[in-house]
Amino acid sequence: MVRLHVALINNKNMKKIKIRQGTIQEVAELSKKVTEFFQPFSEKTYEDRLKDTVHLILIAEVEGKPVGFKVGYQRDSPELFYSWMGGVLDSHRRMGIATKLADEQEHWASNHGYLKVYFKTRNRFSKMIHFGLNRGFKIVDLIKKGGIDDYRIVMEKVL
Repeated sequence: MVRLHVALINNKNMKKIKIRQGTIQEVAELSKKVTEFFQPFSEKTYEDRLKDTVHLILIAEVEGKPVGFKVGYQRDSPELFYSWMGGVLDSHRRMGIATKLADEQEHWASNHGYLKVYFKTRNRFSKMIHFGLNRGFKIVDLIKKGGIDDYRIVMEKVL
């Protein structure tokens, strides 16, 4: 069970962020509203990816409305947790929501015996690369796929 986490974000409105467990349906709906997702995954894709594996779906709410999410699951070995998908609505960026989601996911992963968290991003998403580096992730691999902007950057963090 995920502990509920409420934190004040430092902005002029001082709104509260609530992090809670979520559903595939909520994530599929939210992902349609995230600018960077050109072809968001369907509920079926999430179901197929998460079935028969330990996973965690987190939703961030502000004023009772879902504004961000983070989805991860056990992958490759029992010690590795893969932070697969996540996003925050444009209207709620730069409020610390992605950080709160990542904090909660890493806390959960550590409490469930995972030793490392990793994720993949694309070379074109420099903000995500910076986000990972600022959180203590290291670049551990480069997967050349498509053009240079589409190269996958693999980042990993020891918990």
